[in-house]
Amino acid sequence: MTQSPLAATVSSLMPRARTELAELVAFASVADPEQFPRSECEGAARWIADALRAEDFQDVALLDTPDGTQSVYGHLPGPEGAPTVLLYAHYDVQPPLDEDAWRTPPFELTERADGRWYGRGAADCKGGVLMHLLALRALRAHGGVPVSVKVIVEGSEEQGTGGLERYAEEHPELLAADAIVIGDTGNFRVGLPTVTATLRGMTVVRVRVDTLEGNLHSGQFGGAAPDALAALIRTLDSLRDEDGGTAVDGLAADARWDGLQYPEEDFRKDAKVLDGVRLTGDGTVADRIWARPSTTVLGIDCPPVVGATPSVQASARALVSLRVPPGEDAVRAAELLTAHLEAHVPWGARVTVEGGGQGQPFRADTASPAYAAMAEAMREAYDGADMATAGQGGSIPLCNTLAALYPEAEILLIGLSEPDAQIHAVDESVSPRELERLSVAEALFLRGYAAGGASGATAAG
Repeated sequence: MTQSPLAATVSSLMPRARTELAELVAFASVADPEQFPRSECEGAARWIADALRAEDFQDVALLDTPDGTQSVYGHLPGPEGAPTVLLYAHYDVQPPLDEDAWRTPPFELTERADGRWYGRGAADCKGGVLMHLLALRALRAHGGVPVSVKVIVEGSEEQGTGGLERYAEEHPELLAADAIVIGDTGNFRVGLPTVTATLRGMTVVRVRVDTLEGNLHSGQFGGAAPDALAALIRTLDSLRDEDGGTAVDGLAADARWDGLQYPEEDFRKDAKVLDGVRLTGDGTVADRIWARPSTTVLGIDCPPVVGATPSVQASARALVSLRVPPGEDAVRAAELLTAHLEAHVPWGARVTVEGGGQGQPFRADTASPAYAAMAEAMREAYDGADMATAGQGGSIPLCNTLAALYPEAEILLIGLSEPDAQIHAVDESVSPRELERLSVAEALFLRGYAAGGASGATAAG
């Protein structure tokens, strides 16, 4: 198929994009000052602000959000009467986990033999920043950007601390738009253009169990002294039924997913499930990861194996997340999770449950004109492939804030986090071919959306 002028331009810009993504990945921008210095996030924010200024964005600003982080904002005015489109990404990233397990340094973008670019944030979501820049550059090379564009790049999405949500609520005019493109999801798999229709919400709690005033010798006291770590393990085990499905008292876990299905053999391959190990829960894979809640023990504070002493533990603590499906309220789900943990601690052990980050689930209106424009754009960018609609088990709390602030805005979710990207895991990577095609799709979408007669009334500023 003959390459379109827009696609040819994006292709020619890819070497520059690789260089820029390497610069951005080099910032260890984990929004947790206990793990990484704040200067890493600040450096990434300044890099993005400079990139927007270089593209003639106006009102570029580093927004100090209530959670102590910075988000980057810029506005590129379009033709008079044109609709306004908000483009979103985030520059903060997950910690690299075990850096020694990475085949190449996590904060050094590296191309390997498979052609993918490896580095923390390459797909989630610094690649999304480059996707937006590539789309805008291609349009500017072919007559200009036909819509007004606002860009917001968040600095604490991975931490779930809600800084940008609260800032947007305090400044409701800032992000107003007719359409919003959230560049933080991904295709169902490489080569299959996909929009995400639903997101699960999330709540995180810390649970602490105390049984003794201090640790005791396991030989002298073990067998009668209540072990806090054992009590915690029993408590956490209560969060799953015999099949491994989530079992939080009072929280429904039997919803069904109607739409694109996820074959079990494909899921096992994508998730790298070991031979002979069964998947957890019941229903289809799509039911389990897109339509139902799921609990995960994110971490446990207890003695490591190396250096452990023969002691009965007096205290133990865990961090637990609960993914909340569309149709369920995250606040209610957090209350049910807290009540469940408190009710299932054995032996009368003392338990304390503290809330952490939280975000509501989201469901998009896929019948809107913007989705029709995106479907056509993706069809052209992906050589005639039809756009698929899928769910995603992850959370983007800002979506609900934007939907509440701008109920007339159309919200679309696309991105680079397909299964091979292994976001949040060791050896995260991005497919440069997906980056290229999605950048073309976004450019075509902006052009098609402008031509579709959107009113532009929502965001005249």
